[in-house]
Amino acid sequence: MKKPESDGPEQARGDAPSREEINAILNATHGDAFSVLGIHDINGSHVARCFLPGAETVEACDLDGKSLGKLKCLDEAGFFAGPVDISGFVPIRYHATRGGAEWTVTDPYSFWPVLGPMDDYYVREGSHLRLFDKLGAHQMNHQGVEGFHFAVWAPNARRVSVVGAFNGWDGRRHMMRFRRDSGVWEIFAPDVEPGQPYKFEIIGAEGKLLPLKADPFARRSELRPQTASLTAADLEQEWDDEAHREHWASVDRRREPVTIYEVHAGSWQRHDDGSFLSWDELADRLIPYCSDMGFTHIEFLPVSEYPYDPSWGYQTTGLYAPTARFGEPEGFARFVNGCHKVGIGVILDWVPAHFPTDEHGLRQFDGTSLYEHADPRQGFHPDWNTAIYNFGRTEVASFLLNNALYWGEKFHVDGLRVDAVASMLYLDYSRKHGEWVPNEYGGNENLGAVRFIQETNKAVYGNHPEMMTIAEESTAWPKVSQPVHEGGLGFGFKWNMGFMHDTLSYLAREPIYRKHHHQEITFGLLYAFAENYVLPLSHDEVVHGKGSLIAKMAGDDWQKFANLRAYYAFMWGYPGKKLLFMGQEFAQWSEWSEARGLDWNLLDYPTHEGMRRLVRDLNFTYRSKKALHARDCEPEGFEWAIVDDDDNSVFAWQRKAPGEKPIIVICNFTPVPREDYHVPLPKAGVWREILNTDAEIYGGSGKGNGGRVRADVHGHGGISATLLLPPLATIMLEPED
Repeated sequence: MKKPESDGPEQARGDAPSREEINAILNATHGDAFSVLGIHDINGSHVARCFLPGAETVEACDLDGKSLGKLKCLDEAGFFAGPVDISGFVPIRYHATRGGAEWTVTDPYSFWPVLGPMDDYYVREGSHLRLFDKLGAHQMNHQGVEGFHFAVWAPNARRVSVVGAFNGWDGRRHMMRFRRDSGVWEIFAPDVEPGQPYKFEIIGAEGKLLPLKADPFARRSELRPQTASLTAADLEQEWDDEAHREHWASVDRRREPVTIYEVHAGSWQRHDDGSFLSWDELADRLIPYCSDMGFTHIEFLPVSEYPYDPSWGYQTTGLYAPTARFGEPEGFARFVNGCHKVGIGVILDWVPAHFPTDEHGLRQFDGTSLYEHADPRQGFHPDWNTAIYNFGRTEVASFLLNNALYWGEKFHVDGLRVDAVASMLYLDYSRKHGEWVPNEYGGNENLGAVRFIQETNKAVYGNHPEMMTIAEESTAWPKVSQPVHEGGLGFGFKWNMGFMHDTLSYLAREPIYRKHHHQEITFGLLYAFAENYVLPLSHDEVVHGKGSLIAKMAGDDWQKFANLRAYYAFMWGYPGKKLLFMGQEFAQWSEWSEARGLDWNLLDYPTHEGMRRLVRDLNFTYRSKKALHARDCEPEGFEWAIVDDDDNSVFAWQRKAPGEKPIIVICNFTPVPREDYHVPLPKAGVWREILNTDAEIYGGSGKGNGGRVRADVHGHGGISATLLLPPLATIMLEPED
């Protein structure tokens, strides 16, 4: 076999390696171990060289065990070399002995590269859309041998080795090949099996040995406090979700019902001993619960690997690895598949804004500021003590973009809620004057982050039309949820943080004062259709001393429950998709903590069970009535009926959709029943009271309109009905025919 002209084992420069080269191998300082170790053509003959610490004798063999020649010990530390009887550059094995011990090692330096020139080109260009199939650790059969191919981007390193349980964590055993065109180091490690812990041992540009680094592309990790990556076979999952994915790929999500249950997987429920549920156990409990409750989607706080429980996953060190807290990655795939089989989508909180500075993570990965900016004014986040990704570096942007595609392809997730978008967009986010660096035009916009966000959204929707992206963005940045080709950021939806803050502020006020803050309810409609909004009552509102939603409500206990019931129905009748954090559906009193499960015992009390039943009914009402969801993001789907009755703190509006019966939503945000209250309606006749938050079944006082009201035409031509508005309640009306 003729030696390949490129990308094959390198030819030695002399009959034997120099003492300096041998020492460099023994000390693991050689930056090009493939030029020394492996098979080499020396003046037309083949020579094998290996480093096998602890060996006294070494014999080279082919893969079938046939002897190719005995090697000579050049250094008692374990360096051997000698001629071998082979016809070309093929994988070989070494049979080593020491005393009575024998073992066999397949030579990793006798294999050709796995990556090729086109990989180098696309990696360097930043346009590779399948990096997760090339970088990291991948099980494969290479040149007839099973093992794992390892590849990592570290362009400024002097030497990179993969170390793990399979080589005694010895950086001299698997020193990697450097691909200069891309800055990627790679090696095929034969005979390595799945489930082996590993990291990368790196000598930085200045010759300093760095802390061992976890694999940025690791698909599985050890359970904290351990921090190693784990070799993993390709994900095996028989997917039964074709109909689910085809549905979401074919519809306009803006016109579909979307009601999201936000979940922290580690604290929704726990075992009696306080340990986590596995993904399979969560599937057995959480999926039926959400299906019964009528939620269309489950949104998880980040499930990528992270070291510190109180970060809730927002400081991730392993973007490609589902956290080991809940079992193996296949368990998460089974969970998603189970959700899809009953029509529930799965959304992941995704954190491309920043990363923690743990020494095994991305910070100073190859001894330089590789993933982050070197200047702390650009590369360090003062709020969270984290590093900020350098979005302007093509390889970094590609690393993150590929991660978005990875979750869609490998785990079939239905969407990504992108965390902390505002911190990405603004260079002066949370910084004082002089603490930030303007962009090339002197502005505060992070142009690299803008391009990254736009390219990621284009790639996600282009490659996975069944997915959606949602921005957690709290500023007035324009066109967050408009297409890139129209100058937008390209997100499908944006969290409506203003709605959340204004309405919670209003409901926290004593009812007697609400008439002075009427605009906190009405103002939101001035911008309600500027973006495609999700209305979030999220985890951020029930932590860090903010208390639970029920605790935020004004008044005594009865009023608190009534306020919250009225608020939920107000929100479900308001234009926009819905999101509710776990525990708030049954009005958990205590503030949420990631360290314990929810207070499920509260469901034994009628007021809490009534709240849960209301949220369930709201979900199914919202889903079944197109008037409530089909024009969530378009102004023609909303019309005020009563907007200026601040004295009574009453609001009423119409939700509508083409060809559908309209729904009238009426809110009385005072504890005073309003008798003989006139509400204008768009149609004469009988209207059914399809929901009343004051119903006894929900824990209310039972006041209402007997299930029906009649709208009549008056002398001036207007149409209205005379109603009883229950105290601190929201009702919904629908025409009977």
